[in-house]
Amino acid sequence: MPMLINSDEYLSTIESIKQNIRTAQYRATISVNKELLLLYHSIGLVINEHKAWGNKFVENLAADIKLAFPDVTGYSVRNLKYMAKFALRFPDREFVQAVLAQITWYHHITLMDKVKSADEHIWYAEQAAKNGWTRNVLVHQIESGLYQRQVLVEKVSNFENRLPSPQSGLALQTMKDPYIFDFIPFKEDMVERDIEQALVKDVTKLLLELGTGFAFLGNQYHLNVGGDDFYIDLLFYNLNLRCYVVIELKTGEFKPEYAGQLNFYLSAVDGILKKEHDNPSIGLLLCKSKNDLVAEYSLKDMSKPIGVSAYRVTSNLPEELGKQLPSIEDIQSRIK
Repeated sequence: MPMLINSDEYLSTIESIKQNIRTAQYRATISVNKELLLLYHSIGLVINEHKAWGNKFVENLAADIKLAFPDVTGYSVRNLKYMAKFALRFPDREFVQAVLAQITWYHHITLMDKVKSADEHIWYAEQAAKNGWTRNVLVHQIESGLYQRQVLVEKVSNFENRLPSPQSGLALQTMKDPYIFDFIPFKEDMVERDIEQALVKDVTKLLLELGTGFAFLGNQYHLNVGGDDFYIDLLFYNLNLRCYVVIELKTGEFKPEYAGQLNFYLSAVDGILKKEHDNPSIGLLLCKSKNDLVAEYSLKDMSKPIGVSAYRVTSNLPEELGKQLPSIEDIQSRIK
């Protein structure tokens, strides 16, 4: 029986083969990158062992390598100094191989230039590997202070008291404060709907800022409760947390009544949309500004898990960076 070239079985088989090729190519790239990184690390260790010889040692080493391998690049004086800096920051070869070899050497150069602490370097390296950030996207995340906004900041939420472990910890790790919506053109008279529509207009960049695992379900999401109509600003499903995430936007300072409204929306989502296998829905209230103590008191007796963060709207996202951001499909494929 002749094979139909456009049959579902044939197309499925071809897609499977293509995926296997892509996977093999990715593994080969990672393998080559790992070997190169370990080589650079070992050279850096040697340079550091002989630092008493001074800068002339590095200059002579670069010249001798060039003489021995005239067609090989990557061993300039500048790059050899980066190797030494990298080995000084991370002297453990096994740690480098296990944790840091998942991103390119040029990513690490960026991190050495822009990040001072080893802990921050490691965190950005892990995020870049997990999310497939290009070097330019990495630079943008560093310059937006993502580590400070997501790791170091004191976050306002009741997650620990309203969610079981480990979901409470994961939800808290997901939060940022403030959120940076630097892809929205700023206008002085913007209202909630303006910001919401601008965010939805560029969902890919919104998902990048929200972080790993978010799938966009809709804006002004309609819920009918007892014959009355209600509309959620932004509704997401987080595949890592396995729960719905309701986001409400406010253009002014946080007010206690905002938490009550969001608490109601979460009850409605849990009652109407949540399935048996889903975890409790989470609410995120984004305000132009907030008084942390007022927000903490407001959340204290709320029955649903809610976080409160500020947001900033600027318009300084470089155009060329926007072109390098992963597509919605790319993001969602990485979080499955």
